[in-house]
Amino acid sequence: MTQLMALNNISVKINQQKILYDVSLTINLSQIITILGPNGAGKSTLVKVILGLISPTTGTIERASDLTIGYVPQSINLNPTLPITVKRFMQLNKQLSYDDIIQTLSLVKAQYLIDRSMHQLSGGELQRVLLAQALAKRPKLLILDEPTQGVDVNGQVLLYDLIIDAKTKFSCGVVMVSHDLHLVMAKTDEVICLNHHICCSGTPASVSNDPEFVSLFGPHGASQIALYKHHHNNDCCQHHNDHNRKIILPDSRGTK
Repeated sequence: MTQLMALNNISVKINQQKILYDVSLTINLSQIITILGPNGAGKSTLVKVILGLISPTTGTIERASDLTIGYVPQSINLNPTLPITVKRFMQLNKQLSYDDIIQTLSLVKAQYLIDRSMHQLSGGELQRVLLAQALAKRPKLLILDEPTQGVDVNGQVLLYDLIIDAKTKFSCGVVMVSHDLHLVMAKTDEVICLNHHICCSGTPASVSNDPEFVSLFGPHGASQIALYKHHHNNDCCQHHNDHNRKIILPDSRGTK
């Protein structure tokens, strides 16, 4: 695998408080990593370290020399007195032609929103536009910080499918941060459980059985991390592609 970034024994201390300690993580091209953890676990701090917005107190970071990063934040603050269209928003970080914008929005099935005001978008539409803006950079690493926050279940399923499509199209690495145990993609290569340090890591199936994970999220929460297994037969052959992309939806009483 082609290495995009390696964090080696990273620690971050802010105002004498240790937010992260001894975090080691390797991010590779064409790999999807999902980071899970409770509130205050240091997930957002880890994202800022990966983005280069925070320098670690101790430890080292290795980055590929030609690394380009696309970032989808949890949310954005839009001034309600300054209307801005999706087209103009797409041009804020990179000057794009109309055709470029349409093409990029099409990647996330949002080309019809080009003339819509950003203030009029639903939660799911906003996240798709934010994803499109990140993809406009043709990133080698895509980072998403709680991308399904404020998005309904149908929107979440679509968004996860679009993330997988982007990973396939651009062969980029993906790091996705989650706050709750709502959804874990069936195509996640590695799950990392973070609580100021890495408690455990591995495939979704292996992490769900790890004592550290069960201790942190409880048996019910651990049971929500599962791979969808497609049982191939004549009745479902025609739905093979859709089933292979399916994700597991937990019980509505899931751990938070």
